[in-house]
Amino acid sequence: MHAPSPSKAGKLGPPSLSDAAFEAQLTKGIDFYDPHEFAGGIPQVMATLPQVRIGKRRFTTAQILTVLVPLGFVAGICVVAVAQQLRTIPAVQAFIQEYPGTGAFSPPVESGFPWWLRYQHYLNLFFMLLMMRSGLQILADHPRLYLDGNCTPGRDWLRLRGPVPRDRVWTAKDDSVALPKWLGLPGVRHSIGLARWWHFSFDTLWLLNGVIFYVLLFSTDQWMRLIPQSWDVFPNAVSTAIQYASLDFPPRSGWLQYNGLQMIAYFTTVFVAAPLAIITGLLQSPAVAARFRTQNTWLNRQVARTIHFAVLVYFVLFIIIHITMVFVTGLIGNLNHITRGVNDNSYGGLGLFVIGIALVAAAWLLATPLTLRYPRLVQHGGRLVMGWFRNLLEQLKPVANFKEEDISPYFWPNGTPPDSQEYRSHLVEGFQRYKLKVGGLVENPVELSYAELQAMPKSEQITQHYCIQGWSGIAKWGGVRVSEIMKIVRPKPQARYVIFYSFAHGAGEHPGLYYDAHKIEHMHHKNSILAYEMNGHPLHELHGAPLRLRNELELGFKQVKWIQAVEFVETFKQLGSGEGGFNEDNEYYGYRASI
Repeated sequence: MHAPSPSKAGKLGPPSLSDAAFEAQLTKGIDFYDPHEFAGGIPQVMATLPQVRIGKRRFTTAQILTVLVPLGFVAGICVVAVAQQLRTIPAVQAFIQEYPGTGAFSPPVESGFPWWLRYQHYLNLFFMLLMMRSGLQILADHPRLYLDGNCTPGRDWLRLRGPVPRDRVWTAKDDSVALPKWLGLPGVRHSIGLARWWHFSFDTLWLLNGVIFYVLLFSTDQWMRLIPQSWDVFPNAVSTAIQYASLDFPPRSGWLQYNGLQMIAYFTTVFVAAPLAIITGLLQSPAVAARFRTQNTWLNRQVARTIHFAVLVYFVLFIIIHITMVFVTGLIGNLNHITRGVNDNSYGGLGLFVIGIALVAAAWLLATPLTLRYPRLVQHGGRLVMGWFRNLLEQLKPVANFKEEDISPYFWPNGTPPDSQEYRSHLVEGFQRYKLKVGGLVENPVELSYAELQAMPKSEQITQHYCIQGWSGIAKWGGVRVSEIMKIVRPKPQARYVIFYSFAHGAGEHPGLYYDAHKIEHMHHKNSILAYEMNGHPLHELHGAPLRLRNELELGFKQVKWIQAVEFVETFKQLGSGEGGFNEDNEYYGYRASI
Protein backbone atom coordinates (compact mmCIF):
# COMPACT_ATOMS: atom_id res chain seq x y z
CA MET A 1 0.00 0.00 0.00
CA HIS A 2 1.21 3.49 -0.78
CA ALA A 3 0.79 6.80 0.97
CA PRO A 4 -1.46 9.34 -0.70
CA SER A 5 0.58 11.85 -2.64
CA PRO A 6 0.54 15.51 -1.56
CA SER A 7 -1.28 16.39 -4.75
CA LYS A 8 -4.09 13.93 -4.02
CA ALA A 9 -4.40 14.60 -0.30
CA GLY A 10 -7.05 17.18 0.33
CA LYS A 11 -6.01 20.67 1.26
CA LEU A 12 -6.87 21.73 4.76
CA GLY A 13 -10.21 23.50 4.55
CA PRO A 14 -12.04 25.65 7.05
CA PRO A 15 -12.01 25.58 9.96
CA SER A 16 -8.25 25.50 9.52
CA LEU A 17 -5.46 25.26 12.02
CA SER A 18 -3.96 28.45 10.65
CA ASP A 19 -7.17 30.18 11.67
CA ALA A 20 -6.55 29.01 15.23
CA ALA A 21 -9.84 27.11 15.23
CA PHE A 22 -8.54 24.52 17.65
CA GLU A 23 -6.43 26.90 19.70
CA ALA A 24 -9.59 28.88 20.41
CA GLN A 25 -11.16 25.82 22.03
CA LEU A 26 -8.42 25.57 24.64
CA THR A 27 -8.87 27.03 28.10
CA LYS A 28 -6.38 28.32 30.62
CA GLY A 29 -5.88 26.49 33.88
CA ILE A 30 -6.17 28.38 37.14
CA ASP A 31 -3.17 29.11 39.30
CA PHE A 32 -4.66 27.92 42.57
CA TYR A 33 -6.44 24.79 43.76
CA ASP A 34 -10.19 24.92 43.20
CA PRO A 35 -11.92 21.74 44.42
CA HIS A 36 -14.76 22.33 41.94
CA GLU A 37 -12.38 22.51 38.98
CA PHE A 38 -9.33 20.43 39.85
CA ALA A 39 -9.34 17.03 38.10
CA GLY A 40 -12.91 17.78 36.99
CA GLY A 41 -14.13 18.31 40.53
CA ILE A 42 -13.38 14.67 41.31
CA PRO A 43 -14.96 13.66 44.66
CA GLN A 44 -12.52 13.13 47.51
CA VAL A 45 -12.81 9.39 48.03
CA MET A 46 -10.47 8.60 50.91
CA ALA A 47 -8.01 5.74 50.89
CA THR A 48 -8.71 2.80 53.12
CA LEU A 49 -6.12 1.36 55.47
CA PRO A 50 -3.90 -1.09 53.59
CA GLN A 51 -5.35 -4.44 52.61
CA VAL A 52 -2.85 -7.26 52.06
CA ARG A 53 -3.32 -10.38 49.96
CA ILE A 54 -1.66 -13.53 51.27
CA GLY A 55 -2.28 -16.42 48.91
CA LYS A 56 -5.91 -16.11 47.82
CA ARG A 57 -7.10 -14.34 50.96
CA ARG A 58 -7.10 -10.63 51.70
CA PHE A 59 -6.62 -9.22 55.16
CA THR A 60 -7.49 -5.73 56.33
CA THR A 61 -5.17 -3.71 58.53
CA ALA A 62 -7.60 -4.16 61.43
CA GLN A 63 -7.46 -7.95 61.03
CA ILE A 64 -3.68 -7.92 60.84
CA LEU A 65 -3.30 -5.65 63.87
CA THR A 66 -5.79 -7.72 65.84
CA VAL A 67 -3.37 -10.60 65.52
CA LEU A 68 -0.01 -8.83 65.47
CA VAL A 69 -0.49 -6.41 68.39
CA PRO A 70 -1.26 -9.08 71.02
CA LEU A 71 1.39 -11.36 69.53
CA GLY A 72 3.91 -8.53 69.51
CA PHE A 73 3.15 -7.66 73.12
CA VAL A 74 3.52 -11.27 74.23
CA ALA A 75 6.63 -11.72 72.08
CA GLY A 76 8.18 -8.58 73.59
CA ILE A 77 7.64 -9.85 77.13
CA CYS A 78 9.06 -13.23 76.15
CA VAL A 79 12.13 -11.66 74.51
CA VAL A 80 12.87 -9.62 77.64
CA ALA A 81 12.39 -12.66 79.88
CA VAL A 82 14.59 -14.86 77.70
CA ALA A 83 17.30 -12.21 77.40
CA GLN A 84 17.37 -11.66 81.17
CA GLN A 85 17.56 -15.40 81.73
CA LEU A 86 20.37 -15.72 79.19
CA ARG A 87 22.43 -13.16 81.08
CA THR A 88 22.44 -15.44 84.12
CA ILE A 89 24.17 -18.21 82.15
CA PRO A 90 27.99 -18.15 82.59
CA ALA A 91 28.68 -18.91 78.94
CA VAL A 92 26.55 -15.96 77.83
CA GLN A 93 28.21 -13.74 80.45
CA ALA A 94 31.60 -14.75 79.06
CA PHE A 95 30.35 -14.08 75.51
CA ILE A 96 29.20 -10.56 76.47
CA GLN A 97 32.50 -9.91 78.25
CA GLU A 98 34.47 -10.98 75.16
CA TYR A 99 32.16 -9.09 72.80
CA PRO A 100 30.80 -6.16 74.82
CA GLY A 101 29.35 -4.40 71.77
CA THR A 102 32.29 -2.21 70.85
CA GLY A 103 35.77 -3.33 69.97
CA ALA A 104 38.43 -3.76 67.35
CA PHE A 105 35.93 -4.10 64.47
CA SER A 106 36.12 -0.30 64.27
CA PRO A 107 38.68 2.02 65.88
CA PRO A 108 37.48 5.03 67.89
CA VAL A 109 36.80 8.25 65.97
CA GLU A 110 38.56 10.92 68.00
CA SER A 111 37.29 13.88 65.95
CA GLY A 112 33.73 13.71 67.30
CA PHE A 113 30.84 14.86 65.11
CA PRO A 114 31.95 17.59 62.63
CA TRP A 115 29.65 20.44 61.65
CA TRP A 116 28.98 19.11 58.15
CA LEU A 117 27.78 15.76 59.47
CA ARG A 118 25.43 17.44 61.95
CA TYR A 119 23.89 19.75 59.36
CA GLN A 120 23.53 16.97 56.79
CA HIS A 121 21.90 14.74 59.38
CA TYR A 122 19.23 17.40 59.90
CA LEU A 123 18.77 18.11 56.17
CA ASN A 124 18.46 14.40 55.54
CA LEU A 125 15.55 14.17 57.96
CA PHE A 126 13.90 17.27 56.48
CA PHE A 127 14.14 16.04 52.89
CA MET A 128 13.10 12.49 53.71
CA LEU A 129 9.90 13.47 55.51
CA LEU A 130 8.66 15.49 52.53
CA MET A 131 9.78 12.74 50.15
CA MET A 132 7.78 10.20 52.14
CA ARG A 133 4.63 12.32 52.14
CA SER A 134 4.77 13.02 48.41
CA GLY A 135 5.68 9.38 47.75
CA LEU A 136 2.53 8.23 49.54
CA GLN A 137 0.54 10.68 47.41
CA ILE A 138 2.01 9.15 44.26
CA LEU A 139 1.04 5.69 45.50
CA ALA A 140 -2.50 6.96 46.15
CA ASP A 141 -2.95 7.71 42.44
CA HIS A 142 -2.73 4.01 41.65
CA PRO A 143 -3.26 2.60 45.12
CA ARG A 144 -2.23 -0.95 44.28
CA LEU A 145 1.08 -2.82 44.36
CA TYR A 146 1.88 -5.91 42.30
CA LEU A 147 4.58 -8.57 42.12
CA ASP A 148 4.54 -8.96 38.33
CA GLY A 149 4.90 -6.58 35.43
CA ASN A 150 1.21 -6.53 34.58
CA CYS A 151 -1.40 -4.65 36.58
CA THR A 152 -4.30 -7.05 36.30
CA PRO A 153 -7.10 -6.27 38.77
CA GLY A 154 -7.16 -8.83 41.57
CA ARG A 155 -3.44 -9.54 41.27
CA ASP A 156 -2.42 -6.71 43.56
CA TRP A 157 -0.82 -7.84 46.84
CA LEU A 158 -1.51 -4.52 48.59
CA ARG A 159 -4.26 -2.00 47.96
CA LEU A 160 -5.64 1.15 49.56
CA ARG A 161 -9.20 0.75 48.32
CA GLY A 162 -11.67 -2.00 47.42
CA PRO A 163 -11.69 -4.26 44.36
CA VAL A 164 -12.06 -2.90 40.85
CA PRO A 165 -15.80 -2.84 39.95
CA ARG A 166 -16.71 -5.26 37.18
CA ASP A 167 -20.15 -3.86 36.35
CA ARG A 168 -19.02 -0.60 34.77
CA VAL A 169 -16.09 1.11 33.07
CA TRP A 170 -13.49 1.82 35.73
CA THR A 171 -10.59 4.02 34.70
CA ALA A 172 -7.25 4.45 36.40
CA LYS A 173 -8.35 7.95 37.40
CA ASP A 174 -11.47 6.49 39.04
CA ASP A 175 -9.18 4.21 41.03
CA SER A 176 -7.20 7.04 42.61
CA VAL A 177 -7.85 7.98 46.23
CA ALA A 178 -7.31 10.95 48.52
CA LEU A 179 -5.18 10.98 51.65
CA PRO A 180 -5.52 13.08 54.80
CA LYS A 181 -3.96 16.47 54.01
CA TRP A 182 -1.62 16.19 56.99
CA LEU A 183 -0.25 12.94 55.57
CA GLY A 184 -0.30 13.13 51.78
CA LEU A 185 1.33 15.97 49.91
CA PRO A 186 -0.92 17.63 48.91
CA GLY A 187 -3.48 15.01 49.97
CA VAL A 188 -6.24 15.72 47.43
CA ARG A 189 -7.29 13.05 44.99
CA HIS A 190 -5.48 12.72 41.64
CA SER A 191 -2.88 15.34 42.54
CA ILE A 192 -0.01 13.23 41.28
CA GLY A 193 1.33 16.10 39.15
CA LEU A 194 2.03 18.20 42.23
CA ALA A 195 3.17 15.21 44.26
CA ARG A 196 5.76 14.31 41.63
CA TRP A 197 7.21 17.81 41.61
CA TRP A 198 7.66 17.63 45.39
CA HIS A 199 8.95 14.07 45.32
CA PHE A 200 11.47 14.49 42.50
CA SER A 201 12.66 17.88 43.72
CA PHE A 202 13.36 16.61 47.22
CA ASP A 203 14.78 13.41 45.73
CA THR A 204 17.28 15.60 43.91
CA LEU A 205 18.16 17.62 47.02
CA TRP A 206 18.38 14.43 49.10
CA LEU A 207 20.63 12.82 46.51
CA LEU A 208 22.84 15.90 46.33
CA ASN A 209 23.05 15.96 50.12
CA GLY A 210 23.95 12.26 50.06
CA VAL A 211 26.68 12.67 47.45
CA ILE A 212 28.27 15.45 49.50
CA PHE A 213 27.94 13.25 52.59
CA TYR A 214 29.69 10.34 50.86
CA VAL A 215 32.54 12.58 49.68
CA LEU A 216 33.10 14.10 53.12
CA LEU A 217 32.64 10.75 54.85
CA PHE A 218 35.41 9.06 52.90
CA SER A 219 37.72 12.07 52.91
CA THR A 220 37.72 12.14 56.74
CA ASP A 221 37.86 9.54 59.51
CA GLN A 222 34.06 9.55 59.83
CA TRP A 223 33.71 6.52 57.55
CA MET A 224 35.00 4.39 60.45
CA ARG A 225 31.74 5.09 62.30
CA LEU A 226 29.70 3.27 59.66
CA ILE A 227 31.90 0.62 58.04
CA PRO A 228 33.11 -2.29 60.19
CA GLN A 229 36.66 -3.44 59.58
CA SER A 230 36.31 -7.01 60.85
CA TRP A 231 33.68 -9.73 61.15
CA ASP A 232 33.69 -9.20 64.92
CA VAL A 233 30.93 -6.69 64.33
CA PHE A 234 28.42 -9.55 64.14
CA PRO A 235 29.08 -11.23 67.53
CA ASN A 236 29.23 -7.75 69.04
CA ALA A 237 25.86 -6.97 67.44
CA VAL A 238 24.40 -10.16 68.94
CA SER A 239 25.83 -9.22 72.34
CA THR A 240 24.37 -5.72 72.04
CA ALA A 241 20.96 -7.12 71.11
CA ILE A 242 20.95 -9.35 74.20
CA GLN A 243 21.89 -6.42 76.41
CA TYR A 244 19.21 -4.15 74.97
CA ALA A 245 16.58 -6.90 75.15
CA SER A 246 17.38 -7.60 78.81
CA LEU A 247 16.76 -3.87 79.52
CA ASP A 248 20.30 -3.66 80.97
CA PHE A 249 21.71 -1.47 78.24
CA PRO A 250 25.37 -1.54 77.19
CA PRO A 251 27.53 1.47 78.18
CA ARG A 252 27.09 4.52 75.95
CA SER A 253 29.85 4.65 73.35
CA GLY A 254 28.42 6.75 70.51
CA TRP A 255 30.83 9.65 70.85
CA LEU A 256 33.82 7.52 69.85
CA GLN A 257 32.36 4.36 68.34
CA TYR A 258 28.93 2.91 67.57
CA ASN A 259 28.25 -0.51 68.99
CA GLY A 260 27.89 -3.48 66.64
CA LEU A 261 24.11 -3.29 66.35
CA GLN A 262 24.17 0.45 65.66
CA MET A 263 26.90 0.08 63.05
CA ILE A 264 25.04 -2.62 61.15
CA ALA A 265 21.80 -0.57 61.25
CA TYR A 266 23.51 2.63 60.07
CA PHE A 267 25.54 0.79 57.42
CA THR A 268 22.35 -0.82 56.07
CA THR A 269 20.54 2.52 56.00
CA VAL A 270 23.31 4.52 54.34
CA PHE A 271 24.80 1.97 51.95
CA VAL A 272 21.90 -0.39 51.20
CA ALA A 273 18.48 1.21 51.78
CA ALA A 274 19.33 4.66 50.37
CA PRO A 275 20.90 3.38 47.10
CA LEU A 276 18.04 0.88 46.76
CA ALA A 277 15.51 3.71 47.01
CA ILE A 278 17.31 5.56 44.22
CA ILE A 279 17.69 2.51 41.97
CA THR A 280 14.09 1.35 42.32
CA GLY A 281 12.88 4.90 41.76
CA LEU A 282 14.82 5.15 38.51
CA LEU A 283 13.62 1.73 37.36
CA GLN A 284 10.07 3.11 37.33
CA SER A 285 11.09 5.63 34.66
CA PRO A 286 10.14 4.60 31.11
CA ALA A 287 13.49 5.84 29.83
CA VAL A 288 15.49 3.72 32.29
CA ALA A 289 13.16 0.69 32.26
CA ALA A 290 13.22 0.55 28.46
CA ARG A 291 16.98 1.11 28.31
CA PHE A 292 17.68 -1.86 30.58
CA ARG A 293 14.68 -3.92 29.38
CA THR A 294 13.50 -4.71 32.88
CA GLN A 295 9.90 -5.62 32.03
CA ASN A 296 10.64 -9.33 31.63
CA THR A 297 13.05 -9.48 34.56
CA TRP A 298 12.53 -9.93 38.28
CA LEU A 299 13.01 -6.15 38.63
CA ASN A 300 10.21 -4.94 36.37
CA ARG A 301 8.42 -1.67 37.02
CA GLN A 302 5.83 -3.12 39.39
CA VAL A 303 8.38 -5.06 41.44
CA ALA A 304 10.41 -1.83 41.55
CA ARG A 305 7.33 -0.04 42.96
CA THR A 306 6.95 -2.78 45.59
CA ILE A 307 10.60 -2.63 46.64
CA HIS A 308 10.44 1.17 46.65
CA PHE A 309 7.48 0.95 49.02
CA ALA A 310 9.33 -1.60 51.19
CA VAL A 311 12.25 0.83 51.48
CA LEU A 312 9.79 3.53 52.58
CA VAL A 313 8.50 1.20 55.31
CA TYR A 314 12.10 0.45 56.33
CA PHE A 315 12.93 4.16 56.63
CA VAL A 316 9.80 4.81 58.70
CA LEU A 317 10.66 1.97 61.10
CA PHE A 318 14.29 3.06 61.25
CA ILE A 319 13.34 6.63 62.14
CA ILE A 320 10.92 5.47 64.86
CA ILE A 321 13.44 3.04 66.40
CA HIS A 322 16.31 5.51 66.03
CA ILE A 323 14.47 8.33 67.79
CA THR A 324 13.26 5.94 70.50
CA MET A 325 16.80 4.77 71.20
CA VAL A 326 18.09 8.36 71.27
CA PHE A 327 15.55 9.12 73.98
CA VAL A 328 16.06 6.02 76.14
CA THR A 329 19.86 5.73 75.98
CA GLY A 330 20.76 9.21 77.21
CA LEU A 331 18.73 11.95 75.56
CA ILE A 332 20.74 15.00 76.58
CA GLY A 333 24.13 13.55 75.73
CA ASN A 334 22.93 12.12 72.42
CA LEU A 335 21.38 15.42 71.38
CA ASN A 336 24.56 17.30 72.21
CA HIS A 337 26.51 14.91 69.98
CA ILE A 338 24.36 15.46 66.91
CA THR A 339 23.40 19.13 67.31
CA ARG A 340 26.36 20.87 68.98
CA GLY A 341 29.13 18.36 68.37
CA VAL A 342 30.15 18.20 72.05
CA ASN A 343 30.26 15.37 74.55
CA ASP A 344 28.64 16.80 77.65
CA ASN A 345 25.29 16.92 79.44
CA SER A 346 24.42 20.59 79.02
CA TYR A 347 20.99 21.55 77.69
CA GLY A 348 22.12 23.43 74.59
CA GLY A 349 21.59 20.37 72.41
CA LEU A 350 18.04 19.97 73.65
CA GLY A 351 17.28 23.59 72.74
CA LEU A 352 18.65 23.19 69.22
CA PHE A 353 16.70 19.94 68.87
CA VAL A 354 13.44 21.65 69.83
CA ILE A 355 14.09 24.47 67.35
CA GLY A 356 14.94 22.00 64.57
CA ILE A 357 11.85 19.88 65.18
CA ALA A 358 9.70 23.01 65.29
CA LEU A 359 10.97 24.00 61.84
CA VAL A 360 10.28 20.50 60.53
CA ALA A 361 6.78 20.57 62.03
CA ALA A 362 6.11 23.99 60.50
CA ALA A 363 7.21 22.75 57.07
CA TRP A 364 5.05 19.65 57.51
CA LEU A 365 1.95 21.68 58.39
CA LEU A 366 2.47 24.37 55.74
CA ALA A 367 3.42 22.12 52.82
CA THR A 368 -0.12 21.17 51.80
CA PRO A 369 -1.87 24.55 52.19
CA LEU A 370 0.95 26.36 50.38
CA THR A 371 0.90 23.76 47.60
CA LEU A 372 -2.84 24.18 47.10
CA ARG A 373 -2.56 27.96 47.20
CA TYR A 374 0.40 28.15 44.79
CA PRO A 375 0.34 24.99 42.63
CA ARG A 376 1.74 26.78 39.59
CA LEU A 377 4.73 27.91 41.66
CA VAL A 378 5.31 24.30 42.72
CA GLN A 379 5.15 23.24 39.06
CA HIS A 380 7.61 25.88 37.89
CA GLY A 381 9.90 25.40 40.87
CA GLY A 382 9.98 21.66 40.30
CA ARG A 383 10.77 22.20 36.63
CA LEU A 384 13.67 24.47 37.59
CA VAL A 385 15.09 21.80 39.92
CA MET A 386 14.38 18.78 37.72
CA GLY A 387 14.55 20.06 34.13
CA TRP A 388 18.19 19.12 33.60
CA PHE A 389 17.59 15.54 34.73
CA ARG A 390 14.59 15.09 32.46
CA ASN A 391 16.70 16.32 29.57
CA LEU A 392 19.42 13.82 30.53
CA LEU A 393 16.98 10.91 30.49
CA GLU A 394 15.57 12.00 27.14
CA GLN A 395 19.01 11.50 25.64
CA LEU A 396 18.68 7.74 26.25
CA LYS A 397 15.80 7.53 23.75
CA PRO A 398 15.40 3.77 24.09
CA VAL A 399 12.25 1.88 23.22
CA ALA A 400 11.88 -1.73 24.31
CA ASN A 401 9.95 -3.92 21.90
CA PHE A 402 8.32 -7.12 23.12
CA LYS A 403 6.83 -10.37 21.82
CA GLU A 404 3.22 -11.40 21.38
CA GLU A 405 3.33 -13.54 24.54
CA ASP A 406 4.32 -10.47 26.56
CA ILE A 407 1.04 -8.64 25.86
CA SER A 408 -0.73 -7.78 29.10
CA PRO A 409 -3.99 -9.60 29.82
CA TYR A 410 -5.49 -6.32 31.05
CA PHE A 411 -4.83 -2.76 29.92
CA TRP A 412 -6.28 -0.06 32.16
CA PRO A 413 -8.50 2.46 30.38
CA ASN A 414 -8.15 6.13 31.22
CA GLY A 415 -9.74 9.39 30.19
CA THR A 416 -13.34 10.20 29.29
CA PRO A 417 -14.35 9.50 25.67
CA PRO A 418 -15.70 12.47 23.69
CA ASP A 419 -19.42 13.12 23.91
CA SER A 420 -19.77 15.57 21.02
CA GLN A 421 -22.27 14.90 18.27
CA GLU A 422 -19.48 15.05 15.70
CA TYR A 423 -17.50 12.29 17.39
CA ARG A 424 -20.58 10.15 18.04
CA SER A 425 -21.52 10.37 14.38
CA HIS A 426 -18.01 9.32 13.34
CA LEU A 427 -18.17 6.40 15.78
CA VAL A 428 -21.51 5.16 14.47
CA GLU A 429 -20.32 5.46 10.86
CA GLY A 430 -17.07 3.62 11.51
CA PHE A 431 -15.13 6.85 10.86
CA GLN A 432 -15.92 6.71 7.13
CA ARG A 433 -16.22 10.53 6.95
CA TYR A 434 -13.46 11.21 9.47
CA LYS A 435 -10.68 13.54 8.36
CA LEU A 436 -7.41 14.06 10.22
CA LYS A 437 -6.46 17.71 9.84
CA VAL A 438 -2.71 18.37 9.69
CA GLY A 439 -1.45 21.92 9.42
CA GLY A 440 0.35 24.77 11.08
CA LEU A 441 3.95 25.44 10.11
CA VAL A 442 3.96 23.06 7.16
CA GLU A 443 4.33 23.55 3.43
CA ASN A 444 1.40 21.31 2.54
CA PRO A 445 -1.48 21.27 5.04
CA VAL A 446 -3.76 18.31 4.42
CA GLU A 447 -6.82 16.43 5.52
CA LEU A 448 -6.35 12.66 5.55
CA SER A 449 -9.33 10.32 5.65
CA TYR A 450 -9.40 7.22 7.81
CA ALA A 451 -9.07 5.10 4.67
CA GLU A 452 -6.10 7.14 3.45
CA LEU A 453 -4.36 6.72 6.79
CA GLN A 454 -4.92 2.96 6.67
CA ALA A 455 -3.58 2.88 3.12
CA MET A 456 -0.27 4.38 4.19
CA PRO A 457 2.64 2.06 5.13
CA LYS A 458 1.56 0.27 8.29
CA SER A 459 3.84 0.07 11.30
CA GLU A 460 3.34 -2.43 14.14
CA GLN A 461 5.03 -2.46 17.53
CA ILE A 462 4.61 -4.22 20.85
CA THR A 463 5.60 -1.72 23.50
CA GLN A 464 5.02 -0.92 27.14
CA HIS A 465 2.73 1.86 28.28
CA TYR A 466 3.97 3.71 31.39
CA CYS A 467 1.17 5.61 33.08
CA ILE A 468 2.15 8.57 35.24
CA GLN A 469 -0.08 7.05 37.93
CA GLY A 470 2.17 4.01 38.27
CA TRP A 471 0.44 1.22 36.36
CA SER A 472 1.91 -0.23 33.22
CA GLY A 473 0.87 -2.59 30.42
CA ILE A 474 2.14 -4.03 27.16
CA ALA A 475 0.06 -3.88 24.00
CA LYS A 476 0.49 -4.35 20.27
CA TRP A 477 -0.15 -1.17 18.32
CA GLY A 478 -0.69 -0.82 14.60
CA GLY A 479 -0.84 2.43 12.69
CA VAL A 480 1.02 4.94 10.59
CA ARG A 481 4.30 6.49 11.61
CA VAL A 482 4.12 10.21 12.27
CA SER A 483 7.27 10.55 10.17
CA GLU A 484 5.29 9.27 7.13
CA ILE A 485 2.75 12.04 7.59
CA MET A 486 5.58 14.53 7.99
CA LYS A 487 6.89 13.51 4.58
CA ILE A 488 3.57 14.62 3.11
CA VAL A 489 3.08 17.91 4.96
CA ARG A 490 6.79 18.89 5.03
CA PRO A 491 7.19 20.87 8.30
CA LYS A 492 8.89 24.23 7.95
CA PRO A 493 12.33 24.73 9.55
CA GLN A 494 10.94 26.84 12.40
CA ALA A 495 8.54 24.08 13.53
CA ARG A 496 9.82 22.75 16.86
CA TYR A 497 6.75 21.14 18.41
CA VAL A 498 3.83 19.03 17.27
CA ILE A 499 0.44 19.62 18.90
CA PHE A 500 -2.12 16.82 18.98
CA TYR A 501 -5.73 17.90 19.47
CA SER A 502 -8.33 15.45 20.75
CA PHE A 503 -12.07 15.26 20.15
CA ALA A 504 -12.32 14.95 23.94
CA HIS A 505 -12.56 17.78 26.41
CA GLY A 506 -10.89 17.77 29.76
CA ALA A 507 -12.94 17.35 32.89
CA GLY A 508 -14.27 20.35 34.82
CA GLU A 509 -17.06 22.91 34.85
CA HIS A 510 -15.51 24.79 31.93
CA PRO A 511 -13.50 22.13 30.11
CA GLY A 512 -11.28 23.00 27.22
CA LEU A 513 -10.17 20.78 24.39
CA TYR A 514 -7.68 18.12 25.40
CA TYR A 515 -4.30 18.57 23.71
CA ASP A 516 -0.63 17.88 24.25
CA ALA A 517 2.66 19.12 22.80
CA HIS A 518 5.56 16.92 21.70
CA LYS A 519 9.06 17.71 20.54
CA ILE A 520 9.34 17.36 16.79
CA GLU A 521 12.51 15.30 17.24
CA HIS A 522 10.44 12.59 18.94
CA MET A 523 8.14 12.38 15.93
CA HIS A 524 10.99 11.15 13.73
CA HIS A 525 11.38 8.06 15.93
CA LYS A 526 10.25 4.84 14.25
CA ASN A 527 8.04 4.00 17.25
CA SER A 528 6.14 7.29 17.15
CA ILE A 529 2.90 6.32 15.42
CA LEU A 530 -0.73 7.27 15.13
CA ALA A 531 -2.29 3.96 16.12
CA TYR A 532 -5.62 2.77 14.76
CA GLU A 533 -5.22 -0.82 15.97
CA MET A 534 -4.61 -2.34 19.41
CA ASN A 535 -3.74 -6.01 19.86
CA GLY A 536 -4.73 -6.81 16.30
CA HIS A 537 -8.17 -5.20 16.46
CA PRO A 538 -9.48 -1.75 15.49
CA LEU A 539 -8.87 0.68 18.30
CA HIS A 540 -11.74 0.65 20.80
CA GLU A 541 -13.49 3.83 21.83
CA LEU A 542 -12.16 3.47 25.39
CA HIS A 543 -8.59 3.38 24.11
CA GLY A 544 -8.80 6.30 21.70
CA ALA A 545 -10.53 5.44 18.40
CA PRO A 546 -10.02 6.46 15.68
CA LEU A 547 -6.41 7.44 16.40
CA ARG A 548 -4.20 7.67 19.43
CA LEU A 549 -0.61 8.77 19.60
CA ARG A 550 2.13 6.37 20.63
CA ASN A 551 5.28 8.30 21.52
CA GLU A 552 7.16 5.63 23.43
CA LEU A 553 9.67 8.14 24.78
CA GLU A 554 7.05 9.70 27.05
CA LEU A 555 4.65 8.77 29.83
CA GLY A 556 1.13 7.62 29.12
CA PHE A 557 -0.80 10.85 29.67
CA LYS A 558 0.97 12.34 26.65
CA GLN A 559 -0.36 9.60 24.35
CA VAL A 560 -3.31 11.67 23.17
CA LYS A 561 -6.46 9.68 22.32
CA TRP A 562 -9.34 10.46 19.93
CA ILE A 563 -7.10 12.65 17.74
CA GLN A 564 -8.84 15.02 15.36
CA ALA A 565 -6.01 17.36 14.35
CA VAL A 566 -2.24 17.81 14.35
CA GLU A 567 -0.54 21.20 14.30
CA PHE A 568 3.15 22.03 13.84
CA VAL A 569 4.21 25.09 15.84
CA GLU A 570 7.32 26.96 16.86
CA THR A 571 6.22 27.28 20.48
CA PHE A 572 3.29 26.14 22.63
CA LYS A 573 3.37 29.16 24.94
CA GLN A 574 0.30 30.65 23.26
CA LEU A 575 -1.76 27.49 23.84
CA GLY A 576 -3.91 27.24 26.96
CA SER A 577 -1.76 28.23 29.92
CA GLY A 578 1.37 27.70 27.89
CA GLU A 579 2.52 24.66 29.89
CA GLY A 580 2.43 22.16 27.01
CA GLY A 581 -0.86 20.29 27.38
CA PHE A 582 -4.22 20.04 29.12
CA ASN A 583 -2.89 18.10 32.11
CA GLU A 584 0.11 20.40 32.29
CA ASP A 585 -2.20 23.46 32.28
CA ASN A 586 -4.85 22.18 34.66
CA GLU A 587 -3.30 19.49 36.85
CA TYR A 588 0.26 20.86 36.92
CA TYR A 589 1.94 17.90 35.24
CA GLY A 590 5.39 18.25 33.70
CA TYR A 591 5.57 18.90 29.95
CA ARG A 592 8.60 16.66 29.55
CA ALA A 593 7.59 13.29 30.96
CA SER A 594 10.49 10.93 30.33
CA ILE A 595 10.25 10.11 34.06
